[in-house]
Amino acid sequence: MTAAAQDTGAAAPGAGGWLLGVDSGGSGLRVALARLPGAASADGGGPPEAVGTVTCPEPVRTGPAGIDAAHLTGQLVPAVRALLADAGAAHLAAACVGAAGMATLGTGLRAELPGVFAAEFGVRRLALAADAVTGYAGALGEQPGAVVAAGTGMIAMGTDLEIWRRADGWGHLLGDCGSGAWIGRSGLEAALRAFDGRTGGSRTLRKRAEAVFGTPLSALPGQLYPRTDRAAVLASFAPEVARCAEEDAVAAGIVRAAAREIAAAAEAVCPGREGTFPPARDPAAGREPAEHRGPAVRVAFTGGLFKLGETLQDPLRTELAERLPDARIAEAAGGPLEGALLVAGRLADGTLALPRDPALLSVTGPDGSDTPPTARGGVGRTD
Repeated sequence: MTAAAQDTGAAAPGAGGWLLGVDSGGSGLRVALARLPGAASADGGGPPEAVGTVTCPEPVRTGPAGIDAAHLTGQLVPAVRALLADAGAAHLAAACVGAAGMATLGTGLRAELPGVFAAEFGVRRLALAADAVTGYAGALGEQPGAVVAAGTGMIAMGTDLEIWRRADGWGHLLGDCGSGAWIGRSGLEAALRAFDGRTGGSRTLRKRAEAVFGTPLSALPGQLYPRTDRAAVLASFAPEVARCAEEDAVAAGIVRAAAREIAAAAEAVCPGREGTFPPARDPAAGREPAEHRGPAVRVAFTGGLFKLGETLQDPLRTELAERLPDARIAEAAGGPLEGALLVAGRLADGTLALPRDPALLSVTGPDGSDTPPTARGGVGRTD
């Protein structure tokens, strides 16, 4: 466990209570402590500012039973204790844990973490969320809209503050279309097509793949298939595809196809007119008439994939203009850790507006039971 940043001078011990935000993902566990703003300073704006953070670089393990709750708490409890001690804080008013895989692999966490937080830190208001939800909260706060998070993988989340809607995020074998792994795999496929002499290949991508992975390319499957980090290895080739796209038509086509997939995911989860989700669109039916469209909704994009720059962003803007002509592209305000702090703050003062969902955002209330959804809450599509 390594301290990534510590600044406790800004917080007075016990002032207004304390909040905890946790982000568990592929790069490890990040934990942040923030002071709960007093009533005079609560303005419904962004997340509270962290006064201390700790990074545990080892990713939380998963197994046949899902996310390993013991492994997570074994890293988390000492980190929280250290943050509380450095800040002179006695207890936590509320906490939010955002974790990759929470929706499908989080049964054990939802069963065990409320008891751990209550026993160790006196927490009675705890939110357990998918990292896509904390990512949404970090990017757009509690506004309706859509957020696409793309890096090695890709997932889109949207909400009208009534329900959540998800698109993709199914992993590199079944989905994550348009992601870094998807672009990298498509580039390597084109390289192997050129190696074989098949149509659809790219000599430029073949040369780049040989430089990155070695020759001959026939050895590539043996290098790749046994690895447990296949998705990350595939994604490592995505920047190479983007660089080749400046001179190679096949590589440029792959990047344009990725932009189409990302835009399609955003369209699938974007709230429609009057706060509802639009029905699935039949591509043969054409676009909805402009006079039937609703007000603009916010769409944000987060994640390392967008560091590919204009090579990806230019065709993405073109696709979005076609699919979501009334959308307003918003800059993401923050990331999943900031989103976890925002959810914890809203939970502490009883104003959480994001919809509850058994898999995506579950909340434990002051009486130790699951807090019923607010009037605006509801269960969204998570399948």
